[in-house]
Amino acid sequence: MLGVYQENILIKKYTSEEKASEFLPKILNSLLKEFNFSRLIYANGPGSYMGIKISYMSLKTLSIVKNIPLYSISAFELNDFKPIKANKDFCFVYKKDEIILEKNTAGDFFLPLNLEKININNDNLPFYFLDVI
Repeated sequence: MLGVYQENILIKKYTSEEKASEFLPKILNSLLKEFNFSRLIYANGPGSYMGIKISYMSLKTLSIVKNIPLYSISAFELNDFKPIKANKDFCFVYKKDEIILEKNTAGDFFLPLNLEKININNDNLPFYFLDVI
């Protein structure tokens, strides 16, 4: 899922069932021909480790090459703080300002219509959550 915002308002939305490694290069190539970006924002986790890695590497590269600031948001901001799928039976769950791993049903993701109430972070490093084994 990818959104384009103008003055913090969602103006275009793209979704795909493809893996991030297939979807991102194609859509970014297309969007770079149509838009001049002033900032990039991505969900840095928790979630699919490979999806987070691909998103971060793609957008960090674009950020460096085009000199566009890169920011992050928690994936929980994009699903009303509902559980996020971790593997077939477990989810990342946000409880009392901490994240735990438990059996649960994942919530659906969405792109916010407006970015003004979203907590955008300057720290853009990926957040990989691993439970102690």
